[in-house]
Amino acid sequence: MDRFDAMSVLLAVVDAGSLSAGARRLHAPLATVSRKVADLEKHLGVRLVLRTRRGLTLTDEGRSYVAASRRILEELDAVERQASGDYGALRGGLHMTAPVTFGERHVLPIALEFLKEQPEINLRLTLADRQISLADEHVDVALRIGHLADSALIATRVGTVRRVVCASPDYLARRGIPLKPEDLAQHDGISFQGFASAPEVRFRRDVSAFTVEPRPKLAVNTTEAAIQAAVSGIGIIRVLSYQIADQLSTGELQEVLADYAPDPLPINIIYAPTDLQPLKVRRFLDWITPRLRARMAG
Repeated sequence: MDRFDAMSVLLAVVDAGSLSAGARRLHAPLATVSRKVADLEKHLGVRLVLRTRRGLTLTDEGRSYVAASRRILEELDAVERQASGDYGALRGGLHMTAPVTFGERHVLPIALEFLKEQPEINLRLTLADRQISLADEHVDVALRIGHLADSALIATRVGTVRRVVCASPDYLARRGIPLKPEDLAQHDGISFQGFASAPEVRFRRDVSAFTVEPRPKLAVNTTEAAIQAAVSGIGIIRVLSYQIADQLSTGELQEVLADYAPDPLPINIIYAPTDLQPLKVRRFLDWITPRLRARMAG
C-alpha cells in the first residue's frame, strides 16, 4: 500500500465530506476510493471514519491521523517544491486574506502594484470580516486587526486603528450629544456582527476599561448596513476609524466620546513560520509591509 497516496485519498474524502464527493474530486471510481480508505484502516487497525447518511464523521483516531497526514503531506510538498526550484522562483500563486473594507481601501492598491512588478505571480485576495484559518484554507499571508491569540504564527505590526463611536448630525441634534459614556444608556444603538473584534462599546477611564451599551434599536449583520443606518439617523454606532473615514470627512457622521476611547487596535500581518518560505512569499512580505506602514502612518 502506498501510504502517501492513501493519506491523500483520505484527506480528499474528509475535505469533500463524503466518499462519493471525494471520488469526484479525485476523478477516481468510488469503489477505488472506498477500498483505499478501508485498506488504510485495516493497515492501521483502527476505524478512521464513520459512514452515515449525512456523510462522514471522523473518529478520535481519525481526527489525529488526518491532522498528522495533512502536516506530513504539506511538508513533503514543500520539500519537493524546494527541490524543483519553485521556492527560489518568483512565480506561482499567493493567497492573502484581509478584512473587507480595509482590504479594499489599503491592501488592494498595494497588491495591484506588486502584481505589475511580478507578472508571473498570481494573487488570490480573500476579503472577509472573519478570521480565516491559514492552515485549513492554505493562506500564505493574512492581515488581522485586533489583539492576537497566542499561536505559533509570526506577526509583524504595521499600524493601529482607532475605535470610533459616532452618529449622524441629525440624530445628535434630535437626541443630544452624549458627553460621557453613561449618557449612552439614554440613546438608541445600532449593533452588528460584521467584524471579529469585540462588538461591545468599550471606553477608557484612567487605566480601567468599562462597557456601556446604548438601547438596541437596530441589529444588522454587516458593517455596511450599520453605517448606512447610522448615516440615516437611526442611532449611535461603534466602528473602526477606517470603516467610516469617508463619512467623517464629509460630515455625514460625527464622532462622540473621543476622550473616552480605548487604546487603538493593532494591525498585524501574520504568516506561518517555516524554514522553507518560498521566495514569492518573502518578496510579497517585503513589498507590502513597509507600504502598509506608510499608509497607516499617514
